[in-house]
Amino acid sequence: MSKHTTFLTPELYDYFQRVSVHETDVQRELREYNATLSTNMPTGPEQAQFMGLLLQLMEAKKALEIGTFTGYGALAIALNLPEDGKLTCIDPAEQYTNMAKEYWEKANVAHKITVHSAKALPVLKKMVAAGETNTFDFIFIDADKPNYDPYYEAALQLIRPKGLIAIDNTLWGGEVLDQTTNPSTCAIQILNQKIHRDSRVWMSMIPIGDGLTLVIKK
Repeated sequence: MSKHTTFLTPELYDYFQRVSVHETDVQRELREYNATLSTNMPTGPEQAQFMGLLLQLMEAKKALEIGTFTGYGALAIALNLPEDGKLTCIDPAEQYTNMAKEYWEKANVAHKITVHSAKALPVLKKMVAAGETNTFDFIFIDADKPNYDPYYEAALQLIRPKGLIAIDNTLWGGEVLDQTTNPSTCAIQILNQKIHRDSRVWMSMIPIGDGLTLVIKK
């Protein structure tokens, strides 16, 4: 047993993907499209698969995604929900969510997914006001970093006891170590510290992708 998490060289990462990642044809097609974009926003395949495994383990039926982009993460979530499962996605960028819908249709999971093309905080407040507190099994947060704290607080209201919240980018490319005034980096640093001492939850930060923090509501 190693004392430290194994550092993945490019060669070891390629091996890791070859022997561990399973994708449907639609997932592969969407990931290959995402690779053509000049952004590092999409969820990686190993992280999406890991979340899918957790959803299967939990037998989750009701999920929420805050930040959807082209829908690779949402696709992985929807594929791992039962036929009567429901995923709510919130993202204001319709040019990307409209594209996501095309891939969800191809994968035959579009009937499970509802998209709110709007800023997340007003939608989350409406969900709380509508009585959806303590009803979600799984919530994935992967959106604008300066709002991570209010997203986290809203997620704690909406998630059921023993439900799982997954927060992406919590290692932020290593920039969490920096002394900086960058709003996104500072927001992640502050939230990481907050979650670490938050008595309302059990937590574990996983060094997968760009860092994934898992939180279970007590």
